Amino acid sequence: MPSAVRACPDHECFEGDSCPVCGATGQFVTDGSRRRQLSKFISGALRHFPEDAGLELDRRGWTTVDSLVAAVEGKYDWADRETVDAVVATDPKGRFERDGERIRAAYGHSVDVDLESGDGPIPDRLYHGTAPRTLDSILAEGLRPMSRQQVHLSGAIETAREVGRRHADSPVVLAIDAAAMERDGHDITKRGTGTYTVDRVPPDYVTELDGE
Repeated sequence: MPSAVRACPDHECFEGDSCPVCGATGQFVTDGSRRRQLSKFISGALRHFPEDAGLELDRRGWTTVDSLVAAVEGKYDWADRETVDAVVATDPKGRFERDGERIRAAYGHSVDVDLESGDGPIPDRLYHGTAPRTLDSILAEGLRPMSRQQVHLSGAIETAREVGRRHADSPVVLAIDAAAMERDGHDITKRGTGTYTVDRVPPDYVTELDGE
């Protein structure tokens, strides 16, 4: 369960009991349960169902913060701009990007948007967690986006394993030779704090980590 979010009067919002900069207890904004609920709604609205939420995204996936706050307030009577700001600012995975009074999801879209390439460094090796039942087809055909616009890879083994647990209790972790992919001209982009996206991953770059 995510931690509660509080607002420091002199610094940014934070999760936990005290501001990591000055140690102040700050003002309570929302508890962990509501934080998780609101984060899931914002993610879904910006990635998958903007029209249903009353949002209009431009071709880069941006909408106004005012529009998002209005959508949130229409959904939850306990949420307001402060709550939205706090949840977005403290998202641990960097799922949201904010530019002044614009906001968008950093990755994970199923709606048609055109995210520009980023310039963050790419590790030589990335990881992907999946259910064992899909292993044979992935090793034969590679990774494809399926319902999303791009394939999502993780920078850490445990993160990939956590993602894989959404699909199976004992997921398989695959290692992706990102360095070789980049040398061969595949465009890998860093999104958020530890997620990387690519159009597809051909099978030659995929190995079963636990099988090495």
